[in-house]
Amino acid sequence: MSAKKPFRPKARRPRGFEDRTGAVLRAEHHLVSAATAVYDQWGFEPLMTPAFEYAEALGKFLPDEERPNEGVFALEDDDGQWLSLRYDHTAPLARFVAENFQTLNKPYRRYQAGDVWRNEKPGPGRFRQFVQCDADTVGTASPAADAEMIALAADVMRAAGLDDGEYAIRVNDRRILDGVLETIGASEPERRMRVLRAADKLDRLGREGVAALLGEGRKDESGDYTEGAQLDPAGIDAVLDFLAAGGGRRDEVIGRLEPLVGGSETGRAGLSALSEIHDILAAIGVDDSRAVFDPSIVRGLGYYTGPVYEAELLATAHYDDGKPIQFGSVGGGGRYDDLVARFTGQAVPATGFSFGVSRFAAALSALGRTGDQAERPLLIVVAAEKDQSAEYLKVAAQLRAEGWRAEAFVGTGNMGKQLKYADRRDAAAAIIIGSDEREAGEVTIKDLRLGRELAANIEDNREWRESQPAQVRVGREALVGAVSEIIQRWSQH
Repeated sequence: MSAKKPFRPKARRPRGFEDRTGAVLRAEHHLVSAATAVYDQWGFEPLMTPAFEYAEALGKFLPDEERPNEGVFALEDDDGQWLSLRYDHTAPLARFVAENFQTLNKPYRRYQAGDVWRNEKPGPGRFRQFVQCDADTVGTASPAADAEMIALAADVMRAAGLDDGEYAIRVNDRRILDGVLETIGASEPERRMRVLRAADKLDRLGREGVAALLGEGRKDESGDYTEGAQLDPAGIDAVLDFLAAGGGRRDEVIGRLEPLVGGSETGRAGLSALSEIHDILAAIGVDDSRAVFDPSIVRGLGYYTGPVYEAELLATAHYDDGKPIQFGSVGGGGRYDDLVARFTGQAVPATGFSFGVSRFAAALSALGRTGDQAERPLLIVVAAEKDQSAEYLKVAAQLRAEGWRAEAFVGTGNMGKQLKYADRRDAAAAIIIGSDEREAGEVTIKDLRLGRELAANIEDNREWRESQPAQVRVGREALVGAVSEIIQRWSQH
């Protein structure tokens, strides 16, 4: 009777999750470092909340009492309470503020970067785990805090490697549209939500499609029918005029919006906030090209309570077939004054900015804005003699002390195999100290990148090969200088 075969699990990733490797992670780490450096410079404090929160703290994502697992990944603790992986960084922040309200300095200014998890259907470029990077100010209702957050977002765009003119922070205030709806007698909650949903589709459906959704309704290409907001023609025109009021200087946009809100106190409050935000942005050097007022920005339909904004990429890149890549929004935020009150019953105003790291980093990569995120040259010390490992590790340590990336080969295999390993690692150079070199007090340095290029263009590069040999042998004391020349040559190549 044969022995039962051991169970061997299939090596596979869970659906909707990804393995992120070398270049991708370096790009993301670079972006997070650039953004958090801006946050820190502006006086924000770092915070890291746990991956899990009590499911009830996430509020809006709870589907039922039996299995709170719609939109979030949840499990039942040993005490019968449901825990959920955090869906974003904002709900945990609200819990943290409520739990520590008496001891926190207000306004409380924090930033956080880390993974979030969403139990949603995955798709192309849509994953169930990804990194978000947030900054928030909690405890002040002043429009100055919103203006600061907009300026902060603009500075993050610069820190990420974008030039002015290649991005814009598009700003609106949700209360202005509420004021328009009050003026036309369409402010009841259900109709308001339909108007907001229609407005949010302006980029995709255009003026005609939005007009249909504001009126009787619209049937899409698949035949599905969406009931409209049932506005009369005058009401439809008023909303469309509001959405079209952007363009030009910020003060010009405010001037076009003023007659649309009429005597609505809600609308006037929104216009007043935008006016103050404009004055502050102008005073601190955020001009009309970096931050623009755009009434079509509505964001998160039921989430925000005042100013809202989106960071849009204006720079262009192209697919291999020449078609332009549409980047659109890579981040955004706004004022949300109701989240902490879920815990305390006390109104605690807040405003914040957030961006998805993977999406933003992918856009920067497509634009060729790699900057400092590019991988630094790697040096490989070859293990030419089995009994000299300590010496090879010592040489690698010497190279690292100069600020370079260096490793001593610790695997098995002859020199040819090790050089192939170095090539697969795209190493800049291999350092070889065999018995001949050791006895002579010398070291052989192979410029692997030069060697690869010469191999690919050998007939066209004979003169270059003679003047810049791909392999040199120098005294041990000249190692650092010789390696420095190789790295400098390739940093300029």
